[in-house]
Amino acid sequence: MKRKGSALAATLFALTYTFSALAGTPLTNEPLKPLPQKVNLDSREVALGKLLYFDKRLSGDNTISCATCHDLQKGGTDQLPVSIGIHGQHGPINAPTVYNSGYNFRQFWDGRAKDLEEQAEGPVANPKEMGATWPDVIKKLKSDPMLVADFKKVFEGDISKQTVVKAIATYERTLITPSRFDDYLRGDSKAITPEEKHGYALFKSYGCAACHNGINVGGSMYQKFGLLKNYFAEHGKVTEADLGRYNVTKKEADKYFFKVPTLRNVALTAPYLSNGSVKSLEKTVQIMGEYQLGRQINDKDAKAIVTFLKSLTGKSLEKK
Repeated sequence: MKRKGSALAATLFALTYTFSALAGTPLTNEPLKPLPQKVNLDSREVALGKLLYFDKRLSGDNTISCATCHDLQKGGTDQLPVSIGIHGQHGPINAPTVYNSGYNFRQFWDGRAKDLEEQAEGPVANPKEMGATWPDVIKKLKSDPMLVADFKKVFEGDISKQTVVKAIATYERTLITPSRFDDYLRGDSKAITPEEKHGYALFKSYGCAACHNGINVGGSMYQKFGLLKNYFAEHGKVTEADLGRYNVTKKEADKYFFKVPTLRNVALTAPYLSNGSVKSLEKTVQIMGEYQLGRQINDKDAKAIVTFLKSLTGKSLEKK
């Protein structure tokens, strides 16, 4: 009876929102909000930031760039359980996507960076990531006449840690991926399929939208992983990275709290969870149902929800 009730609720959701979309008006009362279709930023700063994003001189041995762990051809991630840094060192945590990251309320899983500028600053000097020092990086960049000329145009010749991270962050803010689902939210009822609408209805009726909401379908709050059932007690040894927000605040109450990740482009960013331990998106949906919502999501419903999640893949990332 419980499953029948959920199915009925999902059907009513689907009928209600399908009717609204057919009217051709934006769906303003949804828990999810559409991305803008463009951003207005200084084009010169964006171009400089793009150069720096792909510049391996930001690493100690000139082998790693921002794009190494946040590959724009792999959903803005490296599609590895944990990232591999300088000298083949394995990091402690799964790399979040860079796409749409400007809409996260904080950066990193544990929220230790307040914005993209602060986020871009950290990996350069992290010995397990890019393994450089900022003075050495600035020295290398200043030795490039063409780059010096670019900095002169954008930052009046100031090549510093502050201007480097500012340019990178500005470029990253252009990495938005409006999807078919955004068109649906804007009132195009045909932008997503009936199956995707059904999956979205289930996504809401199960309660997923309580945390995965807003413009980035996540990224707007901290939440405990294992809210209703202790995930870590059932899945082996707890690592330091698993402690989440606690590593920043040292407050016992913050153990296992993480920034809720965006679900945009999630079909492209396997493996899943902060430790990259789950390969299947359907399985991840079921884990979230059990440990975060206290609900068992059957295989059929999990598959339907994943069908909806695939509609969040950005237009620029879809295979032609």
